[in-house]
Amino acid sequence: MSKVSEPIRVAHIMGKMMSGGVESVVMNYYRHIDKTRVQFDFIIDEDSTIVPHEEIKRLGGRIHKVPPYQKPVSYHKALVKLFRENNYRIVHSHINTLSIFPLFAAKRAGVPVRIAHSHSTAGKGETARNVLKYTLRPFSRIFPTHFCACSEHAGRWLFGNKLYSRGNVTLVKNAIDLSKFMFDSQIREDVKTELSVKDKLVIGHVGRFMKQKNHSFLIDIFEQVHLRNPDSVLLLVGEGELEQEITEKVKRLGLDNCVKFLGVRNDVHRLLQAMDIFLLPSLYEGLGMVAIEAQAVGLKVVASNMVPKEAKITENFSYISLSQPAEKWSKNILSPASNDRKSGIKQVTDAGFEIGVEAKILLLFYERETVS
Repeated sequence: MSKVSEPIRVAHIMGKMMSGGVESVVMNYYRHIDKTRVQFDFIIDEDSTIVPHEEIKRLGGRIHKVPPYQKPVSYHKALVKLFRENNYRIVHSHINTLSIFPLFAAKRAGVPVRIAHSHSTAGKGETARNVLKYTLRPFSRIFPTHFCACSEHAGRWLFGNKLYSRGNVTLVKNAIDLSKFMFDSQIREDVKTELSVKDKLVIGHVGRFMKQKNHSFLIDIFEQVHLRNPDSVLLLVGEGELEQEITEKVKRLGLDNCVKFLGVRNDVHRLLQAMDIFLLPSLYEGLGMVAIEAQAVGLKVVASNMVPKEAKITENFSYISLSQPAEKWSKNILSPASNDRKSGIKQVTDAGFEIGVEAKILLLFYERETVS
């Protein structure tokens, strides 16, 4: 009797797991990939705050905690030891310019397939972080054997135009389980009732409270919307280091009765049903997965011009320059739109964001590269 082969075990470098967009992408792929052929291990910083331990364990994955990269010597030693002990054939790093550190360790440990994955870019307002990004970016091509990105914009930003134009960067789309995002009027009514926002214009945003997501300007926009439509409310989903600052700004502007801080949620697909407009004024994005989800459920999306062009899938999506004042944004948000909520599932599927299809593509990529 022939022995059943073990699945390829891929070490995913996650950095700090804090319920961010990258974690959502990797977990979506993990849930839908054929785990008899590929298994995921999650390498996370020991100061991670939100880790789906039970789900990962149930799916057959393992979690390894290592010192944070801010402790470079102990971080490097721990990774080299971990990679050697587990004899990984693939290390897939999701920490953008910081991937230089785990992939150097992977090379030292003799890992044959070392993937650098670009999920983001850089933008104004994050001086210290940008200094580090631009310092490390020229070295992003040294230790990987393979290059991946969530969008052309993210791929060109990290790996350069020449490498991207030669076809050396594989696009791994931020695919989603579209079955969760089919518009359902009953769910919409249920959630609106739960949140006490019936008969309100519901504007929503999903994202960590960090500089990149531009929450302060988002509140400025909503203030202008609320002046023109007092029956409007804002739903903010997420948490982060700037949450207290934004909470104080909302109170200072007298908006605390119409801005709801919902924290980290595992039912974002339900919350999107209750919204009328999705707002994404980011300073930069690798793609903007939440905008894809919002379009799938049929929402009008208003995004900054720093969100990549690949994020626009339906005609219900509009860009506005961040140089425009909040008043101009509010006019776009309140511009007349069809009252008919139309699902964007077909367009999102046609654009290649169905996780069932994309997970099979990633599976074949892993298998192909481990035998080549």
